[in-house]
Amino acid sequence: MNQPKTQSPRHSRIDHVGSLLRPKALIEAFRQFARNEMRPDFFEAAQDDAIREVVAKQEAHGIPFVTDGEFRRLSWQVSFSEVSGWDLWDISWKGFLKNPGNISPSEKPLTKGEDAVVSFRTAATARLKLKSSFPLKELKFLKSAAKAPAKITLMGPDRVCQMCDIEGSRAVYADADAFLADVVSIQRQMVDELVANGCDYIQIDEPSYTGYVDPPTLERMKAKGEDPLKNLRRAIEADNAVIANAKGRAVTGLHICRGNRASMWHREGKYDAIAEALFGGLKYDRLLLEYDTARAGGFEPLRFVPKGVVAVLGLITTKTGEIETVDALKRRIDDAAKYIPLDQIALSPQCGFASGIAGNALSEDAQWRKLDVMRETARQ
Repeated sequence: MNQPKTQSPRHSRIDHVGSLLRPKALIEAFRQFARNEMRPDFFEAAQDDAIREVVAKQEAHGIPFVTDGEFRRLSWQVSFSEVSGWDLWDISWKGFLKNPGNISPSEKPLTKGEDAVVSFRTAATARLKLKSSFPLKELKFLKSAAKAPAKITLMGPDRVCQMCDIEGSRAVYADADAFLADVVSIQRQMVDELVANGCDYIQIDEPSYTGYVDPPTLERMKAKGEDPLKNLRRAIEADNAVIANAKGRAVTGLHICRGNRASMWHREGKYDAIAEALFGGLKYDRLLLEYDTARAGGFEPLRFVPKGVVAVLGLITTKTGEIETVDALKRRIDDAAKYIPLDQIALSPQCGFASGIAGNALSEDAQWRKLDVMRETARQ
């Protein structure tokens, strides 16, 4: 699966989901700022310095596009934080001060952890309105620091909807459909602004989709009188609407996983039951799919990926520091190629290396070695 000469992210045979392990100095800067011990301009300067360094490292390791490592975020979810009426910003900072390790006393790495959809569920207090696009700020600095194309990630609309306490929002929104409609409107505006400002690659993160194969999540939906299949179709329509104006102007990717915080997982279930509707219904250039454990099932569902769409197989785990081998990755790619043409396959880690600021249970050295193995596998 040789990497083509073009460096366009759309055709790249390698990818990474976005977040990278934060340096200890940056994490300490977040702590000091949270305790009002660091001036905002000093805090931003610390972020800027760390981002310049991580961008240079990605370019040095041959990554064909770059992210800012999500180094301005407490977690991947805060891309949708500067929105009035539904506040993740304050709750995220309070959670960081209370639990900077992103893991509760009852949890431990490499086990099933608490589902953030439940623990972070927040009611809307007013009709949603975009105050400021956090990802646009990220993009503007990233483009000033990078030579390679820039990638920005956003939490998907269905994930936002799943995290909203709809019952507690009745004074504002009659139902989930009404709430989701406003989320889509705001996120479409965010994507349009990113494209207008030269973003090369926009990725929507939708771990919500594995909720449609996860038994506990399905039970919660049914207990509330919801139809999971109807919700799935609504989610696909929402994700397509968010990037509708970006098609042909920026590369679009959608990432699906089963949870990653602090090297844990939060949902279980194979793609099989939803693959035809999901893979066939999404209108994205690239689908980034978790495939690092048996929880994802086999590669058979890849037969539903449309022609021309790249299936980015998350075969490299970010949950441990064990380094995959080129031969083992090539064997798995060969298995996947039984169901989808090889020229539609790319390789990546299954998720980010640091969905939350504390990161996963591996070293920065292991992180970069994994990305090097990814690149070497694609080269061969």
